[in-house]
Amino acid sequence: MKIKWLGHSSFVLTESTGTSVLTDPYDSKMVGYGYKPPEVDVVTVSHGHGDHNYTSVVKHKQLFSEPGKYEYGGIHIAAVPSFHDDCEGKARGKNVIFKFRMDGVNVCHMGDIGEPCSPELVERLLPVNVLLIPVGGTYTIDAEAAKEYVDRLMPDIVIPMHYKVKHCELDIDKAEPFLRMFDDECIEEDVEELELDRYDFNDATESTKVIVMERKQA
Repeated sequence: MKIKWLGHSSFVLTESTGTSVLTDPYDSKMVGYGYKPPEVDVVTVSHGHGDHNYTSVVKHKQLFSEPGKYEYGGIHIAAVPSFHDDCEGKARGKNVIFKFRMDGVNVCHMGDIGEPCSPELVERLLPVNVLLIPVGGTYTIDAEAAKEYVDRLMPDIVIPMHYKVKHCELDIDKAEPFLRMFDDECIEEDVEELELDRYDFNDATESTKVIVMERKQA
């Protein structure tokens, strides 16, 4: 499977069969930089805000935005309910976490998770090979809370998202506070595309690797 980051919380996940998923398409005017997503098979939306649900710019065949279990083209998808804030949705509403099983790899997209890490939520999400998690704070968990999720979920790879980059107009933090919580040798930066399969995760002794992706325009 392949992973590309299109900015903010939007990724393209492509299975070896060619079936593709796009997560959280965004309004470029709202975020502050350009967005040209490719045509895909499936779009997932974590919640109903314009920087995550701008589906009109994406040509797609299937949309998933509610909790449940789904299957499309051999990809298994589990959509787990959660909250966009730390007060059970009273401030910003609900959030859907999406777990994808693609080429034997478990990828977890946390959406705009705002609730604190809990044993109950961790149990519902395990196992996780690749964790896509917001780290910018303000509207989501911050760097410290994101690190707690990493420590509890113990993914093989974590990819930060929803943080401030050049031209971003949102009031969120940069990725650096999150990255400082990891040893330098665990961090790989400026990765344009990540290609993985289940055999990449046979060594359970390795520590979590942090991949900082370069924003890729399709």
